[in-house]
Amino acid sequence: MSSDRDGQRARDTTRDELAQLIDHTLLKPESTAADVAAMAAEAGELGTYSICVSPSQLPVEVPGGLHVATVVGFPSGAVKPEIKAAEAARAVADGAGEVDMVIDIALAKEGRFDELTSEIAAVRAAVPAPGVLKVIIESAALTDEEIVAACKASEEAGADFVKTSTGFHPAGGASVRAVSLMNETVGGRLGIKASGGIRSLAAAQEMIAAGATRLGLSSSAAILAELEA
Repeated sequence: MSSDRDGQRARDTTRDELAQLIDHTLLKPESTAADVAAMAAEAGELGTYSICVSPSQLPVEVPGGLHVATVVGFPSGAVKPEIKAAEAARAVADGAGEVDMVIDIALAKEGRFDELTSEIAAVRAAVPAPGVLKVIIESAALTDEEIVAACKASEEAGADFVKTSTGFHPAGGASVRAVSLMNETVGGRLGIKASGGIRSLAAAQEMIAAGATRLGLSSSAAILAELEA
């Protein structure tokens, strides 16, 4: 019954409500400053919650009310914690209000969750409140048990969100199964960001119904246009 209610709520989401769940994203490594400026202008017109850009593109001018997010340890996560923390601190200094960090996936695969918690905590210290820290667990590369444990480590370390994917891993992007597991584990206490491969309104609504409270999208305009049709 609960899933039915969640599904109906997702279908009832208005165009403006959906826009305010979106991190309008441009993380292609070849993106230029002109590309980012055009994307920020588009985000302002669409009314999305934020833009998410590579740290090398910071600082970036945005329309009033639009938040700025960036990524750390992206896309592999195979970076020492102190380097991720330094990258995050620089991003905050350059105007990022939200930081999406990629975990060291090997720590999760090897069951080294105490070390994973310490890694996330190091980045959390570099992104003090009111800055927002999202932890990308690369869910498609993890088992269900590893997803749950990574979410618990994120919560213990003080993260604000857990996030499914970078969108760059060959294992794939967001799935309803992963979002549901993440929501069951930390939903109501941490935000849940679904990102990676969400290219239609139906897919976005499925993620919201599963518990997503934020969406990382590069196809924001097309998806919002579907809701207007």
